[in-house]
Parts: sequence; C-alpha cells; structure tokens
Amino acid sequence: MGRKKIISMSVIRRLPKYHRYLRELLKNDGDRISSKKLGEGLGFTATQIRQDLNCFGYFGQYGLGYNVNELLKEIGGILGLSKEYKMIIIGAGNIGQAIANHIKFQLYFKLAGIFDVNPKLIGLEIQDIEVIDIKELANFLKATPTDIGIVCVPKNNAQIVTDMMVENGIKGIWNFTSVDLEVPEEIILENVHLSESLVTLSCLMNSRTYL
Repeated sequence: MGRKKIISMSVIRRLPKYHRYLRELLKNDGDRISSKKLGEGLGFTATQIRQDLNCFGYFGQYGLGYNVNELLKEIGGILGLSKEYKMIIIGAGNIGQAIANHIKFQLYFKLAGIFDVNPKLIGLEIQDIEVIDIKELANFLKATPTDIGIVCVPKNNAQIVTDMMVENGIKGIWNFTSVDLEVPEEIILENVHLSESLVTLSCLMNSRTYL
C-alpha cells in the first residue's frame, strides 16, 4: 500500500476559489478554459493552477485546457461537496445571526439549529429557525445527527460548548471565538479569528511604507 499523499493547506485553501470561479463561469456558458485564463481570473499563474490540480490528478487536455463542467465536479468532489452538511450555531448574537443569514445562500450546507443561553434570544426566529435553549443541545443532537458546530459564544464558554458538541457526535468545529479550542484528533477544527484577520490587513497596509 502506497503512502497517502500530503496536500499542503495553501493548496486546499485555494480550491474553494477555483470552485467558486468555475461555478460563475458555467453560469455564463463557459465551456472550456485554459490554465492561463483560469489563473488570470483568479490572480494566480498558470503554473500554480496546474501544480495545484496535479496534486489530485490530471484533469486537463493538452492544447484544449479544462472542461469547465467536469473540472467543477472534480473539485466539488475533492472539497466533499457531494453531500449536504447539517450545521448548528451556538450563540445567537450578532455574529451568530450574520452566519445564519450567510448559510441560507450556501448550496451544500443546511442550518439545522441555533442555540443560546440568553432568555431574550431563546424563541427568536432567525431564517425561520427558532433559537433553542442550550440546555436542549444534547437531546437535539441525539435526535438530529449533525456534522458541523459553529461556535459564536463568549470566550469563557467556548471550550464548554465545544466539548458538549464533540461528546454528542459533531465531527467538525467552525470556531469564531478568540479562543484556541482543544478537540480530539479526529475532530476537524477551523478557526476564524476576526481580530487576527483585521490585524493582518493592518500589517499588509503598513508594510507598503517599507517597500
């Protein structure tokens, strides 16, 4: 048995950009595209495009480029978009509500529930989903197997709700808190540190003064 090929995170993080661009291209009746044109549309080089895609196989045809529909399906499969993922949000404040509104327009992700501890928010409807008391989380997950949990709570409660979700079958955590969560090795954790992203923007803007 051969060793499993290790794909860098930088390649993985570019794949959703390819997928989004190809979907738009297909909507506009795009049939084929070269690595050069694909790179120009995304701000990458043709070499980068080919190297990224070659990590997963050989999808193009020399002299003809890529079939847009076929490449879209291939990348969708790599991204795991052949199924629908059920998601829950823990924390119905501003960030939680913004994410709920965003998920509504995602093709492959379905929001199954929203939870909070605040009596003023419990019972509120967000995207036709009623906010549930966090005390009901375990029972909900037992009755409704769910793939992804989204953490949008104050940092003091972040690890607690994460542990609750992991104990009740959640396999992936999308973390919007400033806490570095601890999860078992088999749980996939994706951190979205908004403050770090903003500081990165500041750094990039500031770096121009040194160029």
